[in-house]
Amino acid sequence: MNNDKLRRQIIHEAARLMVLGKETDFYRAKLKAGRRVCQGWVKPANLPTDREIRDEIQSLTRLYAAGEYPAEGPEEAQLPIDRFQVYYTLLVPLETVKQDPHRHPEGDALYHSLQVFELARNELAYDEEFQSAALLHDVGKAIDPRNHVEAALAALNGHITQRTAWLIAHHSEAGALRDGTLGVRARHRLEAHEDFDDLMLLCGCDRRGRQPGAHVPELEDALNHLRDLARGDGAA
Repeated sequence: MNNDKLRRQIIHEAARLMVLGKETDFYRAKLKAGRRVCQGWVKPANLPTDREIRDEIQSLTRLYAAGEYPAEGPEEAQLPIDRFQVYYTLLVPLETVKQDPHRHPEGDALYHSLQVFELARNELAYDEEFQSAALLHDVGKAIDPRNHVEAALAALNGHITQRTAWLIAHHSEAGALRDGTLGVRARHRLEAHEDFDDLMLLCGCDRRGRQPGAHVPELEDALNHLRDLARGDGAA
């Protein structure tokens, strides 16, 4: 087997392990994939880069969303997709989404999302749903900037809770309420909801998460934090 084909198989296997949630660390996924493909020791030069695995993860996740995930055997076909890899796939493109510098002087949409997440984590340290909404609220901007809320909800359908979906669905309205431009009926509808206070807290994080040069976690660290909360391991 030539080196290019070998490398391609390792990339696919490492990405598959991560998409299915069998591995969460890139290096461990590479080693396990390399040993499986090579049936033993693998030369370090044949191991792929993290970027190559990230690109393959995005491809596999898109196939899953289209109902075309290449499951390898009937047992694997029953395994659920790792929702955190879905989040990763949707968040990475935000790094290329440039925003209005007057409203978002901090820069790209991923940097903004990570700022909002960090603020949300400080506000409600053990609330995975709230922190997920903070991190994911703008993922639709890389899909359909004109209807980014609807695009986000469509892409995240089946991968977030109803509460997280509601917070994302209404975060723009919360901004309008804060600015005094939301209609009376819409305001009353929001205020009557049990998660209204959390929605306005999210809005505050969204507004404050626009600081140039602010410290933010790496995307992988943010997702691992949410993964720990989902497992009940507590907040970091």
